[in-house]
Amino acid sequence: MRSLDIAGTGMQAQQTNVEVISNNMANMTTTGFKRRRAEFQDLIYQNLRRVGANSSDSGTVVPSGAQVGLGVKTAAIYRINEQGNLQQTSNTLDMAIQGNGYFQVTLPDGETAYTRDGTFSLAADGTMVTADGYTIQPGLQIPQAATGVTINTSGQVQVTLQGQTAPQTIGQLQLAAFPNEAGLDAQGANLLMQTAASGAPVTGNPGTAGFGSVEQGFIETSNVNVVTEITNLITAQRAYEMNSKVITSSDEMMSTLTNLR
Repeated sequence: MRSLDIAGTGMQAQQTNVEVISNNMANMTTTGFKRRRAEFQDLIYQNLRRVGANSSDSGTVVPSGAQVGLGVKTAAIYRINEQGNLQQTSNTLDMAIQGNGYFQVTLPDGETAYTRDGTFSLAADGTMVTADGYTIQPGLQIPQAATGVTINTSGQVQVTLQGQTAPQTIGQLQLAAFPNEAGLDAQGANLLMQTAASGAPVTGNPGTAGFGSVEQGFIETSNVNVVTEITNLITAQRAYEMNSKVITSSDEMMSTLTNLR
């Protein structure tokens, strides 16, 4: 009986859907997190009567045919890259991107990762790093004698040194943008990696064409909408229950056949 297998694929699909929703809700307070959405596709069809087949010797054609679908499969889990809210922290090294782009991070193996999480700190030598100690490109070092750090919306980093009134520019932050942001590979720890699907990154100064601006003293919050996620969770739960009901009904039908004498 096909309905058992079909309903089974439906339950598996909704289980994946619930897992995606639960991950969104678990990360509702994760800095720079982008919510995900599961997308599904129907499986192949079996033809009981092929559409367009001849129905007589005179050339009449079957107008619609009879096809039975074999269920559903997970096609993709998309990352929704809409802007999250900006939350003021007043922390000098916290930065949020208002608009398009990613901060560039140098990993211990020398590869470059990308992030929207701008909760930065200083290493022992004054280098600007992530919460895990990875260097923020281009590897800016804040002098120990600095009494203040200013990062403008264009990513220009300036410091005020002790005994001096005029700020000194020590470097320029750049952002990276991709043709297909959804194609980036999530690595955990708020880091993303380039893939063949994302395309090659294009770098530029914040505030220029195609790049957002940098806001010092702010972080970008998760773009998860709790009300939407709860609504999606209820829908997924009901869809799961209905598929399980199909399995129960199919089992009862098979039991009826088995008990025929």
